[in-house]
Amino acid sequence: MDLVDRMTGEDRASEIRKSGRPGTARVLKIWDTGMSVNGNPVVGFRLEVRAEGIEPFVAETKALIGRLDVPRIQPGTELAVMFDPGDHTRVALDIYDERK
Repeated sequence: MDLVDRMTGEDRASEIRKSGRPGTARVLKIWDTGMSVNGNPVVGFRLEVRAEGIEPFVAETKALIGRLDVPRIQPGTELAVMFDPGDHTRVALDIYDERK
């Protein structure tokens, strides 16, 4: 992965999307990380994650979000995610997955 992927968290997110488990998450909080790539912000997220067979848990992650998508991703929004079942601190947004 390149430097941009490491800075935006996409290197970690890509790994989680490949081997993680699907779930849904309610956005609890968002914040500006101060980084952007090609005019698109890297946004921090605090999420309440839910999936079948587990207790809901809270996790934080960051993701590069298209600036036109920011208004639709606000606290209270439900998003598709993938998470590491062995380490609930590892969560990745799965919002651009064509299956959703």
